[in-house]
Amino acid sequence: MVEIRQVKDKKELKQFVLFGINLFKGADNYCPPLVFDEINTFCPGKNPAHAVCDSICFLAWRNGRIVGRIAGIINHEANRAWNQKRVRFGWFDFIDDREVSTALLAAVEQWGRSKGMTEMNGPLGFTDFDHQGLLLEGFEYDSPMASLYNYPYYPEHFEHFGLVKEMDWIEYRIFPPTEVPERMARVGSIIKEKYGLNIVKVRSARELKRRYGYTYLDVIDAAYQPLYNFQPLTPEQKKYYCDMYFPLLNYDFVTLVTNKDDEVVGCGVGMPNISSALRKCQGKLFPFGWFHILKALKTRHIESFDLLLIAVRPDYQNKGINSLFFIDQIPYFIKYGIKAVETTAILEVNAKNQANFEYFEKIQHKRRRAYLKKI
Repeated sequence: MVEIRQVKDKKELKQFVLFGINLFKGADNYCPPLVFDEINTFCPGKNPAHAVCDSICFLAWRNGRIVGRIAGIINHEANRAWNQKRVRFGWFDFIDDREVSTALLAAVEQWGRSKGMTEMNGPLGFTDFDHQGLLLEGFEYDSPMASLYNYPYYPEHFEHFGLVKEMDWIEYRIFPPTEVPERMARVGSIIKEKYGLNIVKVRSARELKRRYGYTYLDVIDAAYQPLYNFQPLTPEQKKYYCDMYFPLLNYDFVTLVTNKDDEVVGCGVGMPNISSALRKCQGKLFPFGWFHILKALKTRHIESFDLLLIAVRPDYQNKGINSLFFIDQIPYFIKYGIKAVETTAILEVNAKNQANFEYFEKIQHKRRRAYLKKI
C-alpha cells in the first residue's frame, strides 16, 4: 500500500531532493542537480518565485521507504497572464509502479482543485528557468544541466492517469562549422549597418551589471512573453537568476547586441556542458564537488557545449539579428575545439527559433512534452 505524505520540514525536503538523485543512480545520461540548489528552490526565503506562487511537495512511502515524489505549484502570475486556472506539477519521479505514480498525481490534483484550479499541467517548474517537459525521445544522449531527464517508462504512467499532450519541444545537436559561413557574415554586416547595431563583449558579471544592470533580462522577458506558459519575471526574480548564474559564465560565450543608444536589444548565452562534473560530485559541493565543477566551467578545451538561450527584443525581431550571435560565437567554438552544441528545448511550433540553425549541420535528437488534464 502506498502512503502519500506532505513534506513539512527541512529533513523531509532533503529526502525529497535526494530521492530524485538516488533513483537515477546507474543512469549514465542523467545529470544530478546540486542538493543545496534544489533545496533553496523550495525555500521561500531563498527563491523569490514563492512571492507569486503557492507550492506543496509530496513523498510516496511504501514499507518504510520512499518510492516517489512530486511537487504541486500554482503560479498566479502565469495564470493571470494566460487567463487560466492551472496547477502545475514537477519534480515528479517514481519507481515503475502505477499505484505510486497515480497516488502522487492524485495528491496534486486534489490540492489544485481545493485551491480553485480547473486544470493540471506538467511537468513544469516555478518558471521557465526550471526543468520542464517530459523526455520522450533521446534517452541515449547526455542530459545537460538545464534539462529534465526521466526513465522511458514515465510516459505510460502519465497517459494512464489521463494526461494528454498539450505541447512538445524539440532539441537539436548542432555541429559547428570550421569558419563563419560567408553568407551569414555578409548578412550580418548588412544588418549591423542598416539598424545601427553593435556586438558587445563584457568580461565579467560585475562589468555586465555595471554597464547594463538587469536590462538583458528585460530583453529575455519581452522576447519570451508570447511563448507557452511564460511567466513575467518580477524584479526580485531577475536579480535572483542573475546572481545565481551569471558569475559562473565564461564571458567568451556571452554575446550582447546593442543599438545606437547602447540599449541591449539581443543576447545570447551558452556554457560548457558540465554534466560529467555534476555526475562525479553526485549533487554535493564538498569535499571535492566544487573542484570538478570549477574545472569543467574554466576548461580551455570543450567537447560539448550547451546553448542556453537566444533572445531578441520584440521591436528588433524578424530583422536577422540572430545571425550576429553566431558570427560572434563561431570563432570561439573553433578556439575551444567544440565538437557539438546542444540547444535547449524549442517549442515545436516556434519556427522562428528553429530557423536560427538553418546554416548548420544538425540532427533533431530529443523531444519533450507538456501534458494537460481537466480536474
